[in-house]
Amino acid sequence: MIEVKNLSGSRIEQKSLLKATQKVLTGEKSKLDVSIVLMQPKEIQLLNRQYRNKNYPTDVLSFRYEESGEIVLCVQEIKKDAMATGTILKKQVVLVLIHGVLHLLGYDHEKSRKEAEKMEKKQNYYLKKLRFN
Repeated sequence: MIEVKNLSGSRIEQKSLLKATQKVLTGEKSKLDVSIVLMQPKEIQLLNRQYRNKNYPTDVLSFRYEESGEIVLCVQEIKKDAMATGTILKKQVVLVLIHGVLHLLGYDHEKSRKEAEKMEKKQNYYLKKLRFN
């Protein structure tokens, strides 16, 4: 099961979030239940400070529980990244969401350069599968 809660006030197409999440879960052979929560910068900053000891808003946080996971997205932060890289917002949201799902599944780009490369390769693979080149 995949559910989306939009607490951010941003207008984001839920269908693309559901499709991207399902594509990664299916591709990685996972039956994990996932909740996607869209938040304001102040809210995600509080979570980032509490769980990662980093006192600033971030684009995505992932929390894994036993048979489920939660991905928290901040559309305003993602929008900044999209503008900085010249990427359309929808593509950037999907990329960040894929990144979050991969974290739920155990990928960790902060472990080593090799793990970062592996995760980036997976992200690009799923982005391409979703027709974002």
